[in-house]
Amino acid sequence: MARQTVAAAAQMDHPVTLCIALIWAVSVFLWTGDVEAADEHIDRFIAYAKSRSLGPYLAVGRGVKGELAIRRGDARGGIETIKHSLQQLHEAKYELLTTTFNLAIVEGLLSLGQFEESLALIDETIGLVDRNGNRFYLPELLRIRGKIVLSGPQSRSGEAEIWFNKSLELGRRHGALAWELRTAIELAQLLLKDRRRKEAELLLRPVLDRFAEGSDTADVRAAKRLLESK
Repeated sequence: MARQTVAAAAQMDHPVTLCIALIWAVSVFLWTGDVEAADEHIDRFIAYAKSRSLGPYLAVGRGVKGELAIRRGDARGGIETIKHSLQQLHEAKYELLTTTFNLAIVEGLLSLGQFEESLALIDETIGLVDRNGNRFYLPELLRIRGKIVLSGPQSRSGEAEIWFNKSLELGRRHGALAWELRTAIELAQLLLKDRRRKEAELLLRPVLDRFAEGSDTADVRAAKRLLESK
């Protein structure tokens, strides 16, 4: 559907419409773990934004490039790129992707072992979505909050499990199956580490089974690997 939308927008010969289609297509590719498709489409998005002098869109494009850099292992460079883009977007009063970019920075900080900084930013972002009503991201924010607790210098598995369960409950309440699967993977990994394999299977398999046959996102593949592991 994302590819079809981009193709349809390209036929309209309307640059802003095409930019909108491209950036939301990129969000789909990032969600499903197709980094190469995300990179290809964001380069096209940046080229169109630059040729039409669409300043905020250029900042968005560069921010996504920073997110891709973090995913590819360049956490420091990616974080700096996103921070610069966020500064430009704040100045332009464009806040649509603030939560998304904050999440990417948190993941980058976590990969660098900057526990306190990642914890402070995730709490700030949770407060932000509570205030502005952008609660779509809340299940993911709660999952990351649990992940940070688990990754800290004094790993607290009990507290992490509480955060993961909060995320699961909210994802189910919202009918957000993809968020639910992502958290179920995280919690199942924790249960397996505690030698609670049966609980892990009972948690993860029913969520995975609700996906349509042929689904091949990065999260679906990760869930299958986890269930097949010994």
